[in-house]
Amino acid sequence: MIIGTGIDLVDIPRFERTLERTPRLRERLFAPGERSLRLPSLAARYAAKEALIKTLGGSDGVHWIEIEIASEASGRPHFVLSGTTAEVVAARGITRLHLTLTHDAGLAAAFVVAEGEPL
Repeated sequence: MIIGTGIDLVDIPRFERTLERTPRLRERLFAPGERSLRLPSLAARYAAKEALIKTLGGSDGVHWIEIEIASEASGRPHFVLSGTTAEVVAARGITRLHLTLTHDAGLAAAFVVAEGEPL
């Protein structure tokens, strides 16, 4: 059963300016394995994290660096959750998260679908 969906869109040049103005933001928003990625990929991952928060209905108990977006060998993205963020997702009855990312023409987007049994 679908428990929730979320979508987010990021203007990549604006995101770049934000990261330039606040260099430590990269450390607060991204897990260590994400930080060295190119800007369009970072923007898409930021959109994925925002979309996940929308899917959950809020950010209570969610921490940005506990949400990592990794890629399978095929390139397919997926969430790697840890800490209280993983607990929040499980507490909502979510057993599977689907994620798609894209970036083109100065924009990055992410769409998330959460499956499971609502508690």
